[in-house]
Amino acid sequence: MRWLASIGPASLSRLGLLRALYGWAEDLIRKGLAYVDDQSQDDMRTARGTLTEPGKNSPFRDRTVDENLDLFRRMRAGEFPMARGCCAPRSTCASGNINLRDPVLYRIIDAPHRYRTTWKIYPSYDFAHGQSDAIEGITHSICTLEFEDHRPLYDWFIANLDVPSKPHQYEMARLNITHTVLSKRVLTELVRGGHVTGWDDPRMPTIAGFRRRGVPPEAIRDFIKRIGVAKANSVVDAGMFESSSARR
Repeated sequence: MRWLASIGPASLSRLGLLRALYGWAEDLIRKGLAYVDDQSQDDMRTARGTLTEPGKNSPFRDRTVDENLDLFRRMRAGEFPMARGCCAPRSTCASGNINLRDPVLYRIIDAPHRYRTTWKIYPSYDFAHGQSDAIEGITHSICTLEFEDHRPLYDWFIANLDVPSKPHQYEMARLNITHTVLSKRVLTELVRGGHVTGWDDPRMPTIAGFRRRGVPPEAIRDFIKRIGVAKANSVVDAGMFESSSARR
C-alpha cells in the first residue's frame, strides 16, 4: 500500500478507503495470514467454539495463496451469492479469546449503495477499525468497555500490516445519563422515522442539538470535567448536565 504515503487523510475518499482496506486484506492472504472460508455462517459460528470450548479449524483453512487470492477477487467481482465466502485471518482457533478465532474480515453484501456496480464485499468493523485509524493518523482510539476483548485483534492487524501509523485502542466506560437516550442506533431511528426534525433537533443529545438549545461549549466542557473518566459503567444524573448549563 505504498500509494497511501502520498495521500493525506483529507483527500482519501470513502472509495479510496475501501480500496486501501481491500489491498491490506490481499496482503494478509499473500503472507499466508488470511484465507477465504466457504463455510456457512452457521457452520462458522459453530466452529468458533464457545467461551469454555476451543474452536475448530475450517476445512478451507489450508488453501493455497493463489487459490485464496483468486476466490477473494471473484468475491469482490460479485460472482458469489451473499451467503457464500468470506476472508478470515489465519490466527488461532485455540485462543482463549473467541474474537481471535479466525474472525471475518470481509462479507459479500449485495445491497443498494453508491458503489454497488463495482464493489460487492465490505470489511467487518473489527478489520476496518484499526486500519482506518492508522490512515487518519489517530494515536488514541477511545472505545467503550465492550470492545476490550477486541483490542488483541485490533493490535494483531496493526502488527501484521504495513500501516502508515501505529494507533492504540483504549477502553473507557460509556457515558450514561438518566432519562436520556444515547444509543446511536436508537437516535438514528428517531431521525429516519421523522420523530425529530433532524440531528440538530433541540431535543437530541447531540452537539448540534445542544447548540440549538442554547447550551454553550463551555457548559459541555464543564460537565465532562466534573464527571471525569471511568473504567466502570455508571449512570450520571441529568441534573448535573443542567447544572453545568446553568452555571454558564
